[in-house]
Amino acid sequence: MPNPNVVVVIEDDVDIRSLLTATLEPEGFVVHTAVDGLTGIDTVRRTDPAVTTLDVSMPGLDGFETARRIREFSRTRILMVSARVDATEERLAREAGADDYLTKPFRPRELRARVHALVAARDED
Repeated sequence: MPNPNVVVVIEDDVDIRSLLTATLEPEGFVVHTAVDGLTGIDTVRRTDPAVTTLDVSMPGLDGFETARRIREFSRTRILMVSARVDATEERLAREAGADDYLTKPFRPRELRARVHALVAARDED
């Protein structure tokens, strides 16, 4: 069973990665970060997080392919975070295995609420 206090943040932009971490750590989450899809996949495998936030646009593996690969071995809840405000992108994210989709810029309060909801949903499984 995934650790309900662990979140993995896969984000190549240092400022957004820092914002995600600074928003989640005060909520009691242990946050592990990765700067690209391959490192993120390894981090998810090692830490067994309840929730993984995943940027859509990253160099190398994009968020869609990263989500598909994570889904091969993990039941972590995936929250895709993207600057793309497009219903097609959200559909593609869900098809790749995402549980939720949040657009940038986002309010920290919204991020916290969505992560808590994903943890609660995970606990119900």
